[in-house]
Amino acid sequence: MIPTLDHLDPATLAAFDDIIDVRSPAEFAEDHVPGAINLPVLDNDQRARIGAIYVQESRFLARRIGAALVARNIAGHLDEALRDKPGSYAPLIYCWRGGQRSNAMATVLSQVGWRPTVVAGGYRTYRRRVTEALYDTPAAFRVVLLDGFTGSAKTEILGRLADLGAQILDLEGLADHRGSLFGGHAARAQPGQKLFESRLLNAIEALDPARPVVVEAESSKIGEINLPPGLWKAMLAAPRMEICAPRAERARYLTEAYGDIVVDAEALTNALAKLPRHHSAEQRAAWGAMAQDKDFTALAESLIEHHYDPAYERSRRRDARPSLGIVTGPTLDARGLEHAARRLLMLLETSPEAP
Repeated sequence: MIPTLDHLDPATLAAFDDIIDVRSPAEFAEDHVPGAINLPVLDNDQRARIGAIYVQESRFLARRIGAALVARNIAGHLDEALRDKPGSYAPLIYCWRGGQRSNAMATVLSQVGWRPTVVAGGYRTYRRRVTEALYDTPAAFRVVLLDGFTGSAKTEILGRLADLGAQILDLEGLADHRGSLFGGHAARAQPGQKLFESRLLNAIEALDPARPVVVEAESSKIGEINLPPGLWKAMLAAPRMEICAPRAERARYLTEAYGDIVVDAEALTNALAKLPRHHSAEQRAAWGAMAQDKDFTALAESLIEHHYDPAYERSRRRDARPSLGIVTGPTLDARGLEHAARRLLMLLETSPEAP
């Protein structure tokens, strides 16, 4: 009899040689257990076809045709992805709800002599754990915010803090977005909400709750992704440390950091169109002209002066969270960023306000 598993904590998952998701590629792309490999027993078209036969013709016919497809697909995986697995191979297998697809794969693998385990309840069991951890449980770690005006290289400094040994949570990296109207990546889309939450939980479970976690100051939404309420509540109450740099230097940095957007005329036009409507028609026309003339540094500096800095100043006046201090640097080149990161680390380690 094939063993089943009804809990998916990190230690348990780490005990298996592989985590195999046998759902269709489309289901896998929407969300999956971190680290899982996709060995579908039905591809997208096959799954849709079998579903239509099941509803429109007969349950028996759907099962017969489906079984033939599943058998051929599993045979293909044995010849390709699984061909070099040793005799001791022990994978964990799941499908949507722990039913026919995962058990079909597990049955064949067990006949080979391997030791598969099936997730009882399938992906839905995993998804319940994500929801409970992110929506029903308060954050179990202490947050320190990294704050600063737009263009002050917070994301890059966050990475340098990690290199220096600080514990971080890179929300923009997990969300594949740079956190502003211009923050989308021209070459790739954001993950869906569920996949972001899987990435987030995986990152959170790797944290040491005894140490503070530096998180870039964000709104409750990063692009199209909503932050779970437990994390957002922790961020609202967190102390902050701030990085400052001259406006011209921030404009230069933004032009480089958003190079994929500024060279894509359509992406830049679309981003400018999303700016709030309180800006005058004249101001919008001026920004459009700068984009048309490819004067990207001037465009960045004007957006900073007339849009981003005023919004940040308004937000900062309302912010009652304690400050651990401000680090000011004249440049945002590699040397300046390294210096800023080291000074921020000192604030984190020495401030009496730090958690």
